[in-house]
Amino acid sequence: MGVLGRIWLVLILVFLYAPILIMAMMSFNESQFYQLPFKFSLNWYEALASNDAIKTAAIRSVLIAIATTVIATTLGTAASIALFRYSFPGKRVLQVLLFPPIAIPWLITGTAMLIFFFGIGLGRGTPSVLIGHVALALPYVIVVVSARLATFDPTLEEAARSLGASSWTVTMRVTVPWILPGIIAGGLFAFAVSFDQFVVSYFLSEPGDATLPVLIYTSIRKGFTPEINAVSTIIIVISMAIMLLAARFSNFGGDR
Repeated sequence: MGVLGRIWLVLILVFLYAPILIMAMMSFNESQFYQLPFKFSLNWYEALASNDAIKTAAIRSVLIAIATTVIATTLGTAASIALFRYSFPGKRVLQVLLFPPIAIPWLITGTAMLIFFFGIGLGRGTPSVLIGHVALALPYVIVVVSARLATFDPTLEEAARSLGASSWTVTMRVTVPWILPGIIAGGLFAFAVSFDQFVVSYFLSEPGDATLPVLIYTSIRKGFTPEINAVSTIIIVISMAIMLLAARFSNFGGDR
């Protein structure tokens, strides 16, 4: 990479991460109004620790994200294996239909889900939020697990069957161990998509029972405090850690 290329890369990184770094730095600033010079303080993290509304919303977000991860990873892994093993009419169309939920803006998806859930009588609430999160996370799991399955040798399954192993045994003793890194990466993606999800949660949550991203949004509308910087910094650290783990298990960077 030439000098100009490196400069361009640095500028892109600065553009992407400078606002985040400034926000994280200001979460440790003593002043509520971002006055300088900077004075280190943990006041806003202490205030965050005593904020019951934020803690309740955070716990709710974590529980929904865990449930989403379990359901989406299970269904996504099963779907990926089925798409890998079997050929059936409409298979290509089904594979193509997995991508629109990723590409369609979440605002449109949230609106459509809200109309649909009211149409079937389910309305807003935790079940609707959970179903919405699973619908958004499922394509990510299928894409990641399918990418891992693309490196799998089908003759391993044939060899296991020739030795008398049942389909369940082949799946659990041969296929799943091979694709386990992809399953873990897909699960981490599902958790991150659910935990960070705002639009669908905003549309489908009941009043007074919001997830953490929705609570942050409503808090900013009422009046910004550096507590939002503190909780946003924590969320960013958790999300980046999850994404790094997902990249590690799925080997996005390739072998060195």
